[in-house]
Amino acid sequence: MMLSFKSVSKSFGDIKALKNASFEVKKGEFIFVTGPSGAGKTTILKLILKEYLPNTGEIVFNDKNLSLISSKELPFLRQKIGVVFQDMKVLTERTVRENVEVGLAVLGVYESEWDERVNQVLKLVGLEKRADQFPSQLSGGELQRVSLARALIVDPILILADEPTGNLDWETTEGIMKIFEKINENGKTIIMATHNKMIIDNSTKRKIELKDGEIVKDSGSKLSHKKTEEKEPEKDNDKEDKYKKEEKKEEKKNDEVKEEEVKTEKKMKIKVEEV
Repeated sequence: MMLSFKSVSKSFGDIKALKNASFEVKKGEFIFVTGPSGAGKTTILKLILKEYLPNTGEIVFNDKNLSLISSKELPFLRQKIGVVFQDMKVLTERTVRENVEVGLAVLGVYESEWDERVNQVLKLVGLEKRADQFPSQLSGGELQRVSLARALIVDPILILADEPTGNLDWETTEGIMKIFEKINENGKTIIMATHNKMIIDNSTKRKIELKDGEIVKDSGSKLSHKKTEEKEPEKDNDKEDKYKKEEKKEEKKNDEVKEEEVKTEKKMKIKVEEV
């Protein structure tokens, strides 16, 4: 089993972002985590990356309990995970090739190996003819492919995609999804958070549906997921404001971890600036 959530809950103050979530992910699976905004999709991804810690429950990734992984071990854990964001997060002052090479620099891969690896990944995502162009010269779909290529270059065992087609039209979205499917066919495990109904309806892949932080349906599980009744109605505006405040507090707790990552990279004598 590559990943398992066992009765995992995460709260931000009195806001319960995830409630008693349990599921398992096998190697090579392609899973959609679905639900409306605020349902808990991104919370699950951030828990896997250990950007958040669960209040209760256990998360095991690659045979390791994430709660027991030290801050020094965290950078090595994250090197096993490729992340694709909705906003791409590309480096605007660098070419497509240079954007992808950054991942190899962080890993400390010899520069003599870069060209071959980058060329293979750019071909996979259909950007081999855009290698020397800058982000400002690319379309939205091409920018998302750069983000995907950068996630793939580190040869991760798991790919997390957070609303990767959220800003794209349907035709472009179809093209991006075909690339994800091809990557999955090559053996990569993918967990994609999305509320795009067209993507979900057009796929036969496993779907984990969330509502108000609870798993209400899992097409790949035999477990029964029943939503518990809320005793008090929630006010959406108040809930969102409280969630954001508590989320910021949680993110501050990650500062020490990020500092440790920087220290680890320095010890490895990585100089990303020289890419």
